[in-house]
Amino acid sequence: SEQEEATIAAHRESIAAAELAASAIANKKGDEILLLDVSELVVVTDVFVIASGSSNRHVKTLIEDVEHTLKVEVGRRVLRREGEDHGKWVLLDYGDIVIHVFDRETRDYYELERLWADAPRLEFAPAAAEA
Repeated sequence: SEQEEATIAAHRESIAAAELAASAIANKKGDEILLLDVSELVVVTDVFVIASGSSNRHVKTLIEDVEHTLKVEVGRRVLRREGEDHGKWVLLDYGDIVIHVFDRETRDYYELERLWADAPRLEFAPAAAEA
């Protein structure tokens, strides 16, 4: 049906934006990058991007880069930002995609991947970062 096709197209766009965010994180040496398809589990969001930074400053750098990349490359603006003041767990909410960047300790503590274990993981292979 037309509605199903529109849903699939929207989902593809969400995945493409999530992959772009993940690439931005990979380019700035963020690690443990994971993309979860939560479209069947969450009403408003299609994809979670989860990643780790090595320090609070690194987490903030990763978030700034994601925001810049999504704005410049695909004209997306963040709807809601949380946790920036501490830099332990920063969340960028774009509606259809939500980006979570943690410092390692906080990520280990909250174990979002375990919490969302029912969500299928999307393959993500970061493009070779420019030297």
